[in-house]
Amino acid sequence: MHHRSSAYRLFSLFNYTFLAAIGLACLLPLVHVLAVSLSGKDAATANLVNLWPIDFTTSAYKLTIENSHFLQSVLVAVKRTAIGTVCSMFFTTIAAFSLSKESHILRGRNVYTWYFLITLLFNGGLIPTYLVIQKLGLINSFWVLILPGLVSVWNLVLLLNFFRGVPKELEEAAFIDGAGYFRSLFQIFLPLSLPAIATMSLFTMVGHWNSWFDGLIYLTKADKYPLATFLQTIIVQMDFTRTNIRPEDMEELSNRTVKAAQIFIGSLPILLVYPFLQRFFVKGIVLGAVKE
Repeated sequence: MHHRSSAYRLFSLFNYTFLAAIGLACLLPLVHVLAVSLSGKDAATANLVNLWPIDFTTSAYKLTIENSHFLQSVLVAVKRTAIGTVCSMFFTTIAAFSLSKESHILRGRNVYTWYFLITLLFNGGLIPTYLVIQKLGLINSFWVLILPGLVSVWNLVLLLNFFRGVPKELEEAAFIDGAGYFRSLFQIFLPLSLPAIATMSLFTMVGHWNSWFDGLIYLTKADKYPLATFLQTIIVQMDFTRTNIRPEDMEELSNRTVKAAQIFIGSLPILLVYPFLQRFFVKGIVLGAVKE
């Protein structure tokens, strides 16, 4: 029987209190944004709103939902996140699986690995990258949001090392049963690597959803902006000319309430997806896969 000492209980109490404080510190800003988005113009403008709405109103959400450019940017962001995550994880997984093999199986493996690592340490710079994308005809194209960052070398290295940690006996047993490399990948490596893949997929989703700079420099039409670029345009640059927001609409509302409503809506999808992927974060599924 395991007996917990008073020191252990004191440490657990401190640990839970500390983690609860960190969680609360992460949650309070979102609650504040929600309260501002539901508050009236005078209270929001005077910065009187803390964690509870004052002069409750949903006008900011009504204006946001009725804004065709905002809804279009949400659709572009959803499309970009879904397609970008699937394509990125597919090519990253295929490349990591290939590079995880020994040199006698994949000739030139070290050369390919160093090729990827060099791109992790150095890049061509903003202007050369823009010129390449321009010559490829990707300006104002949806694929300009996906193709330049299709494969994350950091995720590639992590997944490569994870594949190397899978016991070789599993793959050898599959080869004895007549399986090939693709079948061993999809029936052995991917199920065992599900926690790592789910974690990287979440990070990739968040990266696509929050990315705004590429849309700002590669897209010149507001109706093609992803949500992050749309929000950056109206919140940071204060440019309402390309966002389909009429000045007379803003007379009845505070800029802070409209911004808060759009920020909250933009954060909501990731907050809804995260709980479903959180359970995959524990990577101990490989342990015990091979029995003596």
